[in-house]
Amino acid sequence: MLPLYFLLLLYRVTQRFAIIVLMKHSRGFTVIELLFVLVLLGVGSWVYFTEKATITATQRDSARKVAINAMYYNLEEVYYPQHSSYPATIDSKTLRAMDPALFTDPNGNKLGASGANYRYTGIGCTTDGACKSYKLSSTMEREGDYLKTSRNN
Repeated sequence: MLPLYFLLLLYRVTQRFAIIVLMKHSRGFTVIELLFVLVLLGVGSWVYFTEKATITATQRDSARKVAINAMYYNLEEVYYPQHSSYPATIDSKTLRAMDPALFTDPNGNKLGASGANYRYTGIGCTTDGACKSYKLSSTMEREGDYLKTSRNN
């Protein structure tokens, strides 16, 4: 009778030990697993926000190029053939064929204002405001300055 009682006791102890072991492993995540997930989320967030900043800066640079090109072609194709010269300054009243919103840079500064990304410089201007040539430029974020000069010197 003693060996049977001993076997039954041994069986119950092993069952309880197995339940305790299983409960220890099924309670939650280990510290290493949590750290791994946190590091993975941190790296993913860093990559996302870095790429987002790069993409938005590139979009702003593209908008600057579009505006400078619009001003350039408006000066060359519309203004110069009508006046045989270039203006000393440009704005939405001088270049009426352009969308007035293009004179404002992505930071909200208008052409000619202090801190503006867009710069127009008339070269060889007379007292009545007629210029022989010009320089039109913009400060870019991701590359060097974007520069357009007049076709007719």
